Amino acid sequence: MGEGTFHCPSCGGDRRYRRRRGKRWVTLFFLPVVPLRGLGEAVECRSCRTRFNVSVLRQPTAAAMAAALPAAMRAACCLVLKAGDPADAQARIRSVDAVVGYGEEAYTSDELAEDLHLPEAFHREEIARAGAHLAVEAKEWFLTQVVRVALADGPLSEGERRELRRVAESLGMSAAHALGVILVAEGATR
Repeated sequence: MGEGTFHCPSCGGDRRYRRRRGKRWVTLFFLPVVPLRGLGEAVECRSCRTRFNVSVLRQPTAAAMAAALPAAMRAACCLVLKAGDPADAQARIRSVDAVVGYGEEAYTSDELAEDLHLPEAFHREEIARAGAHLAVEAKEWFLTQVVRVALADGPLSEGERRELRRVAESLGMSAAHALGVILVAEGATR
């Protein structure tokens, strides 16, 4: 039915796959003659030949996650900067450093300025896309980095706190969990 790249749970990496549809056949001397009913679809890893349910294609590949994480950090930094002082030089430097730390090595303050003009809904979608596949510890680390960006221009304002909670919600964190991470990150910078 098709081919592509997916994250193989058996091999543990990005692999080529083949999507196949199975059918039962009436056979005559071991030769298929008349097709009967369909058996469903499966995804077969081209490397290890293991077959999986089609739902395995919902998991992102390593390449997709490598692209989603810096995009989510760009979005989170923009939201927090807008909630605080978007013109603050320290906060902008910390934002660029956070995005570079998440893998987008060529990110500059000029790109940050362009990102600040993107709609809020776009930013939230980018964060949610990455957050859907992050482990709990990775979400905590991500939010901690965003708190550090918010703290770069001084103590957290009420608007920055509200925005940090919304970023955490987009990541898929509970309000109590987010509050704990924010308080710990805030206390660690004092």
